Amino acid sequence: MERDWQDLPPYRAVLAVDTRNFSALDSEAQREVNSGIREVLRSALDVIGLSTEWRKHDFGQHTGDGYVGGLVPTCLPGLIGSFPAALSEALRQWKPRGNVADPVQLRVSVHVGPLDETGIGDPMVHTHRLLDENSLRRVLDRADPQITNVAVVISDRVYEDVFRSGVRTGQTVAGHYREQIAKVKAFERPAWIHVPGLDWRLVDPELFEPPVPAEPAEQPSPKSAEKPSMTFSQQGDGTLFQGYKVTAHVTGGRDD
Repeated sequence: MERDWQDLPPYRAVLAVDTRNFSALDSEAQREVNSGIREVLRSALDVIGLSTEWRKHDFGQHTGDGYVGGLVPTCLPGLIGSFPAALSEALRQWKPRGNVADPVQLRVSVHVGPLDETGIGDPMVHTHRLLDENSLRRVLDRADPQITNVAVVISDRVYEDVFRSGVRTGQTVAGHYREQIAKVKAFERPAWIHVPGLDWRLVDPELFEPPVPAEPAEQPSPKSAEKPSMTFSQQGDGTLFQGYKVTAHVTGGRDD
């Protein structure tokens, strides 16, 4: 009997990174950061024992300000466990030429799902939506780039698959991740954020709240002067006199 269904594409872990404030760099600095990202990724993945897997990664491509690639899903415990701290250290050790004056900060997202060799599909879109999540941006916007150079967001699916499995994840445990609802355009999904070295119990929850614009001070409305009203009075002989009645408000006077 002929099948009327298709095989599901193989599951792949999707790793994506991009550079904070990349557009603020000049063209020469952008080229240097663009080429340096792969060097930093390769170094960090080598440290945690994923150099072989990275050499064979799927649909690798530069995104201008970052890079994206697919790995076998068995790498996930390393990607969300040991990799963030290793990436932070590799980025700190990277020595760009004089074109890049300020420390580089990277946003990282990790997701998993069925993807063919092209990398085109919903899991890839999901990965990039996580990368654009505003809470992740606010973390790095408030951070000192000399101290905090990496912020990571993972999908709820990755979090559940890895931490509920009970496998070892290096020095990073579930408590190093904080749940957040990722909202980007029409996309709204649970996600988990991690900053290497940060204890979320010490963090003000307002860090994840969008800044509230200050309301303009209410201006007192000027008192409108009362218009004089016209009056008529009649004398005993029947003559009418026309006049004006004016009401005046006086403050701060003195009694003489």
